[in-house]
Amino acid sequence: MWAGIAKWYRDWDQELQSLLLQPELAAAMAPGWRRKMGVKIALLTPVERQEMYRFQVTYRGAALWRALASLCLVFSVTGALLKLAYLPALPMSLALLGANGVGFAMLMAMITVWFNHASYARPGRRIITGVLGVILLGTVYGAAVAVLFKDGSWQSFRDLLPKVLTYTGIAMLVLIALPGFLLATVRNRHYDLLASQLTQQAEQERLARELSETRLRLLRAQIEPHFLFNTLGAVQQLAEQGAPRAAELTAHLIDFLRASMSDMRCEQVPLRAEFRLVESYLRVMQVRMGTRLQVRLSLPAALESTPVPCMILLTLAENAIKHGIEPALHGGDIAVLAEDCGDVLRLQVVDSGVGMSATPGNGTGLQNIRERLRLSYGDAASLALSEAEPGLAVEILIPRKTNA
Repeated sequence: MWAGIAKWYRDWDQELQSLLLQPELAAAMAPGWRRKMGVKIALLTPVERQEMYRFQVTYRGAALWRALASLCLVFSVTGALLKLAYLPALPMSLALLGANGVGFAMLMAMITVWFNHASYARPGRRIITGVLGVILLGTVYGAAVAVLFKDGSWQSFRDLLPKVLTYTGIAMLVLIALPGFLLATVRNRHYDLLASQLTQQAEQERLARELSETRLRLLRAQIEPHFLFNTLGAVQQLAEQGAPRAAELTAHLIDFLRASMSDMRCEQVPLRAEFRLVESYLRVMQVRMGTRLQVRLSLPAALESTPVPCMILLTLAENAIKHGIEPALHGGDIAVLAEDCGDVLRLQVVDSGVGMSATPGNGTGLQNIRERLRLSYGDAASLALSEAEPGLAVEILIPRKTNA
């Protein structure tokens, strides 16, 4: 029998947790009292379900029995003290039984009010009828217990009933009805304040998202003319010098523009598109710099579809050319690398140029990237610069996001 009761409790406990997390499950429950309970839970607000879920998770299994045992001990000690102080003639067993009955009745009433505060703050006919019903049940219970410990006669029960009814009514009014009404009123005010705060917080988050999106659009808008004008300047320089590779540079520039135009308007692009854009840009720069620039790109196939902020590697590649390779007497190498580090994507742009000492650490390009990472990922992404001996290594760590 106990095994069956334990299984029933576990099933009910698991069902209650599932309903609190997924209230839509109530519609699929079998007809009966459980379904009625499920429908009531589904009608609760998300905040109320969250509070009930925390309460249910906290007090379950062994924790529930420990809490009940502790309360029983407190009620028993209180009953014993009251008996010794005010009712010395009352049997100790009756004092303990009465104290626990009143104590657990108050506890159940307060829990009921706590999770149904909206109904109890303005008592209606149904609530008043329920309170009167509890008073009558308490009266019958109290009279029956008193008679049981006295002589067990029906006449004693009838004689005690009016007195117990009076005491029970007063006790219900003082110990349960009034505290319950006050608790419901306070809970209603607290809930209204909490709901107002949540509404305000949701509005603030919406405005923050809109502000972040606007700032991202402005940051991307700063990128577009920056790269285009620099590359067109390189074409102009070669054309003025009559360089024979001007046509080749123009061809690579067209590839670069074709690759960039589809991505410039996107907030995020697949990593393969970013690498393709970087490769087109570096080919343009190779034509311009000749043997002074060597390029290496490494993108694992498993990372090709990983989304990244658009043109983020392109900014680093241009910085490496401008601040690392071009100032170096013999030029240098640039490596653009992507690596899977579990939950984190590592992107690196390493050049063998003049290094950290001649590289501005807070330039517009790097500051732009830091701001975009912060707006997109918060504190979960980072950008770091370090000496590459020779040259400079720039590393970006981004939380992994895989496209569906």
